[in-house]
Amino acid sequence: MSRITRRVALACPLVIPMAARAQDWRPGQQSRIVVPAAPGGTADAMARLLGQYLQAKWGTPVVVENRSGAGGTIGTMEVVRAPADGRHMLLGNIGPQAIGHSLFRNLQYRPDSLAPVANVIRGPNVLVLHPSVPARTVPEFVAWLKAQGGRASYGTSGMGQSPHLSGVWFHQLAGTQAEAVHFRGAGPLLIDLLSGNVQFAFDNLTSSMPHIRDGRLRALGVTSAARSPQLPDVPAIRETMPELAPYDVSTWFGVFMPAAAPAEIVRSVNADVQAMLTLPDTQARFAQMGGVPAPGTPEDFGAFVRGEIEKWSGVIRREGLQMDAT
Repeated sequence: MSRITRRVALACPLVIPMAARAQDWRPGQQSRIVVPAAPGGTADAMARLLGQYLQAKWGTPVVVENRSGAGGTIGTMEVVRAPADGRHMLLGNIGPQAIGHSLFRNLQYRPDSLAPVANVIRGPNVLVLHPSVPARTVPEFVAWLKAQGGRASYGTSGMGQSPHLSGVWFHQLAGTQAEAVHFRGAGPLLIDLLSGNVQFAFDNLTSSMPHIRDGRLRALGVTSAARSPQLPDVPAIRETMPELAPYDVSTWFGVFMPAAAPAEIVRSVNADVQAMLTLPDTQARFAQMGGVPAPGTPEDFGAFVRGEIEKWSGVIRREGLQMDAT
């Protein structure tokens, strides 16, 4: 904002409604979206899609920076410590922004260390197998796992992320065991899964969908309560066996800023995200990725995140899970 424009806004605060002023906010210089995961996964894909949209809308560069590791907490801290000027955003997710608050003993941030800006996309995880695994249904897979006696291995996109907890909860309900192999994001995980170095994974449907469609991975079930419109012939895991009836996990990705970000900036960026979510091209892209738009206000997103923190706190407490973030 120029000096003249700033003086007019300050001198005449009642002339321009706050909503209008907020929606006119632009960073004026390069901004960044921090992804707390490696390139190639859902978070990375979403950040790049959002970054391209905001760059075109704002007329200034928006770069995507991958800061993976420690279950997404390294990338989160990158934004927690950043200036609260609207130019530093986090493409957060269920792992470091919900599960992590109960899972990790030594987090350096709290829920109120970030300002929720806008949810972007939500969708299920999916149980995917390398074709070398003979199972074609969840009951067959459970029987195969039990026959392996804990020797099978499954990949996760990071310790403490929803794919990791999806596997933990599945094994506890099904009475199975397998070795978890943690990667720094879905991209590295999928490389090893496609090559057969790990036998299966609970991955975001958004990142596994292309490999399911081309037959390189076999999908046995989605983690959400209902089937996914993108894979209508693949059952919800909870419908496959009585032991798995309580099973219900959905993942999500949304924008956060440092806690002290001005409310008018938060509302402006939220409005830009809402505009992107209404575009037919965005909705078609999300459908291809296996997700759906998650519109709403910053207050809606904040309430949703608090509910997710509470939900996973109960799951983790009942399971007795605790680990260090580093």
